[in-house]
Amino acid sequence: MESRGVPPGPYRATKLWNEVTTSFRAGMPLRKHRQHFKKYGSCFTAGEAVDWLYDLLRNNSNFGPEVTRQQTIQLLRKFLKNHVIEDIKGRWGSENVDDNNQLFRFPATSPLKTLPRRHPELRKNNIENFSKDKDSIFKLRNLSRRTPKKHGLYLSQENAEKTKHEIIKEDQENAFDNRELSQEDVEEVWRYVTLIYLQTILGVPSLEEVINPKQVIPQYIMYNMANTSKHGVVILQNKSDDLPHWVLSAMKCLANWPRSNDMNNPTYIGFERDVFRTIADYFLDLPEPLLTFEYYELFVNILGLLQPHLERVAIDALQLCCLLLPPPNRRKLQLLMRMISRISQNVDMPKLHEAMGTRSLMIHTFSRCVLCCAEEVDLDELLAARLVSFLMDHHQEVLQVPSYLQTAVEKHLDYLKKGHIENPGDGLFAPLPTYSYCKQISAQEFDEQKVSTSQAAIAELLENIIKNKSLPLKEKRKKLKQFQKEYPLIYQQKFPTTESEAALFGDKPTIKQPMLILKKPKFRSLRY
Repeated sequence: MESRGVPPGPYRATKLWNEVTTSFRAGMPLRKHRQHFKKYGSCFTAGEAVDWLYDLLRNNSNFGPEVTRQQTIQLLRKFLKNHVIEDIKGRWGSENVDDNNQLFRFPATSPLKTLPRRHPELRKNNIENFSKDKDSIFKLRNLSRRTPKKHGLYLSQENAEKTKHEIIKEDQENAFDNRELSQEDVEEVWRYVTLIYLQTILGVPSLEEVINPKQVIPQYIMYNMANTSKHGVVILQNKSDDLPHWVLSAMKCLANWPRSNDMNNPTYIGFERDVFRTIADYFLDLPEPLLTFEYYELFVNILGLLQPHLERVAIDALQLCCLLLPPPNRRKLQLLMRMISRISQNVDMPKLHEAMGTRSLMIHTFSRCVLCCAEEVDLDELLAARLVSFLMDHHQEVLQVPSYLQTAVEKHLDYLKKGHIENPGDGLFAPLPTYSYCKQISAQEFDEQKVSTSQAAIAELLENIIKNKSLPLKEKRKKLKQFQKEYPLIYQQKFPTTESEAALFGDKPTIKQPMLILKKPKFRSLRY
């Protein structure tokens, strides 16, 4: 079942919980079951619920195909604890659910959670304390007469060039004396430009619902931009904030396995599992997740951009959000993502778990130390797993320094020096990023396109088998027979009759002759 698209905003995890529980109650099949010589109507087994919910989560863009069956069972246990379901005798509140034939039903009461309301006076104070301007910097204003105004996010190259020439011309006409900028001015420009870009990328009218202005520390952004290695990893001046040496050594050992395995060091069967467990224990014992408790709401909102047609937007948004992290957290996140990405792609790495694949193990182990809420949220594990899965695949882009941000800040500071603008938050002169969004389609259209694309690829495979002249005739027959077994409909479209199939090999169609009906001979009695 496709996600309904929970919009960005506060308490998004709670909204997703309500969406999943509503879909589960509306779609889970109910029927009669017999247990202990009794019949129960309108109920389901735990195994049936796991099957249905597992399929729902894997096809929901907020969670994705990385969801495991064990995570689905954990969610079903939370359903029982929160009275989304109850056992056949009306009991709930525990987490006593397994993948078995135990019977459950839906209660009459609504399982939806109420959204907490933020006090309006508190919200007002947050904004007033952050900026002395009457307009919050989170509102996309009419930034400047030099900045082209156009509804939406798309800014054409022609307009950008025109704006550039207008600014240069005006600079030549107006020769202002440079003014001194304070460190506070510089920091305010970094904060302002970063948040304007983030708001533009997300395409929301305001960021005030997903991030507290006081949480944005410009010194972190400036440090993360300026202090990096040639690989883009943050370099810490204070080494006491860095990973311990033994953790770094263990991470390098697994990231470069087996090349980094020094034969002089003692190794034994299961050595790599012990090294992995050592790394996992360190990260799981950290006092807070790498993305911090403060930014939980921000990253959860970006999770709703993690869809195929919004992949580029999600990468750019995460790129800016990760710049807001304290430098030690950003460095740990970079090194962790590099390690688990390499491990999951390393075919030479021995199995690190008996029952779980390497990629699933990485996601399952480290998701909670990357993203989680200070207060327990029922969908924490699933949301964190979705984000870690995306970061594993795109960590090189997400965790690199965006050059356009540096350019935009430098231009803004330059105009502030020359007096074209009076305050750091008066206007943004650098062109905003260009985004052209795909048109959203319905779930039915998506399924039809997915099927048609897959069928076209399979039909092309059939054509390649047919036209392969180097393939021996016997082998070609064997492959076509196997293809017919796997994809009978596509095969029938290509060869609707036995004649068309026989024409490929130059054979005459073999028609089975009807069997001769022989008359049974009458046995005569031997008696006379």
